[in-house]
Amino acid sequence: MSCKGSTATKTAATTSNPGCCGSDHSKTHVHEHQYTDQHHAAPVSSSDSCCANTESNDIITDDEEPESSSLTARLSWLVKGMDCPSCARKVEKAVQALPKIQQCRVAFATEKLLVDIKKEPNTDAVDSIKQQVTDAVVKAGFKLQEVGKKSTDVAEDISLSQNLREHWHAVTLVSAIVIAAILTQFNSEASQWLFTFASVFGVIPVIHRSVKLARSGTPFAIETLMSVATVGALILGETAESAMVLVLFMIGEKLESYAAGKARKGVKSLMSLVPEDATTIVGDKRVVVAASDLQPGDIIEIKPGDRLPADGALLASGISFDESALTGESVPVEHQADDIVMAGSLAVNRVAQLRVVSESGNNAIDRILHLIEEAEENKAPIERFLDGFSRWYTPAMMLLALAVVTVPPLLFGGDWTEWVYKGLTLLLIACPCALVISTPAAVTSALSASSKRGVLVKGGAALEQIGRIQQIAFDKTGTLTQGVPEVTSVVSFIDDESKVLQLAASIEQTSNHPLAMAILTHAERQSVPLLTVSNDQTLAGLGVQGEVQDDGETQLIKLLAPHHMTAKLAELTQVKTAIEDLENKGNTTVVVLQNEQVIGLVALADSIREDARQAIEALQRLGINTVMLTGDNRRTAKVIADSLGMEYRAELLPEDKSRIVGDLSQDKDTAMVGDGINDAPAMKRASLGIAMGGGTDVALEAADVALMHNRLVELPQMVELGQATLTNIKQNIGLAVGLKAVFLVTTLLGMTGLWVAILADSGATALVTANALRLLRK
Repeated sequence: MSCKGSTATKTAATTSNPGCCGSDHSKTHVHEHQYTDQHHAAPVSSSDSCCANTESNDIITDDEEPESSSLTARLSWLVKGMDCPSCARKVEKAVQALPKIQQCRVAFATEKLLVDIKKEPNTDAVDSIKQQVTDAVVKAGFKLQEVGKKSTDVAEDISLSQNLREHWHAVTLVSAIVIAAILTQFNSEASQWLFTFASVFGVIPVIHRSVKLARSGTPFAIETLMSVATVGALILGETAESAMVLVLFMIGEKLESYAAGKARKGVKSLMSLVPEDATTIVGDKRVVVAASDLQPGDIIEIKPGDRLPADGALLASGISFDESALTGESVPVEHQADDIVMAGSLAVNRVAQLRVVSESGNNAIDRILHLIEEAEENKAPIERFLDGFSRWYTPAMMLLALAVVTVPPLLFGGDWTEWVYKGLTLLLIACPCALVISTPAAVTSALSASSKRGVLVKGGAALEQIGRIQQIAFDKTGTLTQGVPEVTSVVSFIDDESKVLQLAASIEQTSNHPLAMAILTHAERQSVPLLTVSNDQTLAGLGVQGEVQDDGETQLIKLLAPHHMTAKLAELTQVKTAIEDLENKGNTTVVVLQNEQVIGLVALADSIREDARQAIEALQRLGINTVMLTGDNRRTAKVIADSLGMEYRAELLPEDKSRIVGDLSQDKDTAMVGDGINDAPAMKRASLGIAMGGGTDVALEAADVALMHNRLVELPQMVELGQATLTNIKQNIGLAVGLKAVFLVTTLLGMTGLWVAILADSGATALVTANALRLLRK
């Protein structure tokens, strides 16, 4: 039984079968200029089609476990009352102790408890387990609400009354202390009794919570330390200090709760984007249904100003959507028919009808939230160290406090009252709250800040790694360039350009490769008719070929990349010169052969992204080295790399990219930015993988960071955020440890007491939290 929640990430491998469902799968192909075995995918069987069975396209790698098997079921709740990540661990421990629980995990950012259980034959057994989980969490001092269920009016009334009681308790405690402080000027005895009342009144709920936590598996919580210190102070007669300790502790908790709410604000804003209801069109009627009841294929309608309740394929063209909440793109995006629009997008200009394409619980917002939940599993190395450190730190400090209480009086004749007081003070100083929250507070704030800009960072480890990146490798096509090449010229060596274009386009008519699509588009614009092709096939590592019937004769046509036929070109000076001239101008060149004779060239060019140069310059100002990786020819690569002011490696196969990124990562911390299936291996080899939002599911899953838009200018800002987060974490740890060290010395020297100790702890927590919240403005 594990509480680690070893949830695997599924990689949805989309095939490159063109047009099988009207969706755009063009990003799944190999997108560099390489006429290799990836250029034309092998024929896809019906069972492997992207429409035949989407489940069959889920790939789980050898080192991953399935998210849930046919023998398990997943239950989920929203947890209320968590102030910091340590609260999440308390809930996990409480649930972990229950029988029949296979896995459990609490995602602090989304306040969600995820529990995997064995599938039970009847609902009564499941209901019994649900009740056990609910009871365990309530006993630990928290509240649960099932995901997808609204709170009833009664529950809301109960929650309101509970909030009023909590508020009344705080007001009573503070009022009693204020009155007692005033009474010290007139009646010290009455003042002492009132301080005693305030201390007892305030410590009872703290003791109650500490007992609950101890029973649920967390005996060394801050509540335990507070209970021991307050009761000890009362026994020693330090009533005023014990009361002040409780007030300061209460203020510290409120600050933690406020900070947690601010840090989770970005995540909660995502959760609120999807409306609860949707308008469906059934026949000629409009029916309002719950958004959770929508199924793929349903037709929905939204009005201007409404948000989309599910991912949908647009049924009409020319409708604009505000996607800023998901992508950070401030300008509304105009979509055409069959475009997929993400859930949470806001209709801008007119009524829109869409066909639902996402299942309930699996729209764009749900997937982002799921990745955020998984991100908490991938903690920053510093955070993992502090988690392990805090497990033995608190018990060790309690033993040290006991030694402080007993050793001086027993061995050196010290005063028991004095050393008991110092021991109690040491207990409060030893509280690890500020230290434990130092990293997650910074990480959560940074993740929230990045999500507002449409950048999804998958966990603290990835965020910490961003701050250490020294070098970034970029895939060219679709990343540095627009990924939409166009034919710039057709060169004919048979004095018939239209014939060269006709033969090239005919061979490419079964492909959805970007270069093939560009050639076909150009042929269509030139009104060039296509010939029937037979025996078309990929020449592994070379290009593509096929046979056409031309003037009653069978002609073998090949399309090859120049660097795959170097020996042949050496004999053809005119052809070689033409290729060099085109490539020196930044063109990608395809050689067209008829019956093994070169008859012409097709030159294509892909424009550089508008913000690519700005992004590269900003990265270089930050001291980040940049390298372009491409399968394109060296001359074209050089033209593009020189215009961007970066290094380059050209004529690479996908396996070459992976190898080169691995080599680069050996010398410097290297990130890999890409958008296609063939970029995924390189992303995995890199210190950090970054996927463009318009890329394939495979690339997005393989990446550690996903740009939910296509703005490269966000990259330098993400590097700055990563660097700022690392600095912030170091500052927080310094504050937490530094204050404790100072007050530890002053306590042992008898210079500070209980209230200063708790002020040091609460103050350190407040300072650490406030410092972390600065990242929200990045």
